[in-house]
Amino acid sequence: MNDNFNIIQFLKSAVATGASDEHLKVGHSPFIRKNGFIKRTNMVALTKDDIEKAIAEIAPQSIAQEIQSIMDIDFMFEIKGCSRFRINFNRQMGLPAMVIRNIPYTIPKLSDLELPEVLNNLINYQNGIIFVTGPTGSGKSTTLASLINGISLNSSKHIITIEDPIEYVFNCRKSIISQRQIGVDTSSFSDGIKYALRQDPDVIFIGEIRDKDTMEAALKAAETGHLVLTTLHTNDAVQTINRIVNMFEESNRYLVRKQLAETLRATIAQKLIYSEEKQKRYPACEILVTTPTIKDYISKDNTEAIYELIKENNIDNMISMNLSLLELVQSKLISEKEALENSSDPNELEKMFRGIYQGTKAYYE
Repeated sequence: MNDNFNIIQFLKSAVATGASDEHLKVGHSPFIRKNGFIKRTNMVALTKDDIEKAIAEIAPQSIAQEIQSIMDIDFMFEIKGCSRFRINFNRQMGLPAMVIRNIPYTIPKLSDLELPEVLNNLINYQNGIIFVTGPTGSGKSTTLASLINGISLNSSKHIITIEDPIEYVFNCRKSIISQRQIGVDTSSFSDGIKYALRQDPDVIFIGEIRDKDTMEAALKAAETGHLVLTTLHTNDAVQTINRIVNMFEESNRYLVRKQLAETLRATIAQKLIYSEEKQKRYPACEILVTTPTIKDYISKDNTEAIYELIKENNIDNMISMNLSLLELVQSKLISEKEALENSSDPNELEKMFRGIYQGTKAYYE
């Protein structure tokens, strides 16, 4: 055992250095993730006893007592005055390991996230469903937390969150916020939504939609006059729409498209792009705002046409991912190389740099 390894001190130090994640595995020094990059610390390699001792110190008693029979589990831990942490305990080749995500106390404003101003309009919707999408680590949870906090600061509503586990903890401002955790306060996401409808909600946040039952419940909540905020691991609006529809049996997809066309308010697909010096990451976003034309495309299964509508970017503050990348390059926040590597259509983006695509102003003059 490494008698010098103290999980509390390690986490405090990691937070102080600006780390976002920590990785603990037997036989290796702890790793941290900072600015998106994994870095090995210069600490002594951890033993099995080190990790089991750490778990005993930070896990709820019910988990700590059963840890020898647990293979995978998530839970939250808090160091008062420092940060909250989402802990994933897992096993690798039979040995215990942990991956830890730091969840700051402070919930940033949307303006602090350097996201398009149009997102501020989303908190004014009274009903429907909004999806924030993107790969793991793209800032979805932070964006959603900022949206929820914005609603709470500006409106008198009842907001219910259904999470697994609870990450950001919200203060009740103008709104009352009820936070419910899977396995602690409700049995599943779909049950959480079903019972939330009986709890006088205005806004329902669903931490993740993993299956058809949860999606069905989310669409019903949006259809019955509530604003639903949630997330999917999709890369753009068209993928999001297709993923939703394809969760259902072929025989039901026509009705699901109609339902989605009526309830979808917006999708925000985001990525975090490195600056040229790799010292910071900036968000690039594709934003779709539902219009009558978008509704028609969804209901008629003409989703590919949505790409072209977003690219026009001159209606309802929609923005394509390539335009967002172009603006980051023009602002000298990211390099052209990084932009092209993160584009799903680099040929189009190259033309936008030269000002020969849809009348875009040339980056190089």
